[in-house]
This record gives sequence, structure tokens and C-alpha cells, in this order.
Amino acid sequence: MTQKAVFLDRDGTINVDRGYVYKLSDLELLPGVGEALQLFQKNGFKLIVITNQSGIGRGLYSLTDAIMFNNALEAELGKYNIHIEEFFICTHAPEDNCICRKPSPFMVLEAIKKYHVDVEASYLFGDKLSDLECGEGAGVPSFLVTKDNSLLYWANLLLRQS
Repeated sequence: MTQKAVFLDRDGTINVDRGYVYKLSDLELLPGVGEALQLFQKNGFKLIVITNQSGIGRGLYSLTDAIMFNNALEAELGKYNIHIEEFFICTHAPEDNCICRKPSPFMVLEAIKKYHVDVEASYLFGDKLSDLECGEGAGVPSFLVTKDNSLLYWANLLLRQS
């Protein structure tokens, strides 16, 4: 049986991107994110985060720091009864030329296999063109999150159509 999913970039899509976000004091949800993720979850979507964290590869912070931030983010989203299925993290710097760093679809494809995701019934959201390229490379309809087209905007638009 297949599952529909929402793949989400982290910084700039779920939380405010302050550049190399890992400090718990920098955790701030973007407006409407809680409501948007509730809508997707209530409509049967698994929520999966796909994030590049090049600060780890650059030695600015550790994988443990990133995991602690993700745990705090999940706790904050828990206030909305939101469950993140999994965080897929690329820890490499761009110059490492790894296979997992977005815009490579590698992490999305891994999640698709692991969770038996129906790509045509799923979505990817990100705030950078590399996020969209990643989603499209995996065959997932992908949408750019901006100040004018927030995650809540997309949730309302897409779920109204389904």
C-alpha cells in the first residue's frame, strides 16, 4: 500500500532561516506553518523533512546540534499535534560533492522507498530553487515557499483542489 507524503525543506520553509540554524534560541516557526502542517496531516499525509545542513560539514556545528534543533522543532510542532515522520539530513558542504545534498533527489528517493510514498499524490515544499529541482528530480510535484506564497497558502490551495 502506498502513502502520500509532504516533503519539507527545514530552514526558510518550516522555521525562520537565520543562516546556519542550529541554536535552540534561533527556533522560530514561520507564520501559518502549524496550521498548514495540521491540514496536510489531517488529510493523510506523512510529514518528512529533507534538509541540507552544510554547517556540519563546514565545522560550524555538530550533527548532535542539528539533531537537538530538530527535536526542539518537533516539540514546537507538537503543540499543534504535528508529527514529523523523519528528518533526512545531508551533513556535507557543497564542495564535498556528495550524492545526498539537494538539489540531488537522493534523500527524497530514499524516503519514498522507506515509506512507500506515492509520488504523484505527494508534494515537496522549499524556499530555494534547489529544493524544487530536488523534488522534480524525484518526480514529486514541488512548490516554492515565499513570503507571499507561504506553506499555509499552498496547503489551502492544494487541499481545496483535491
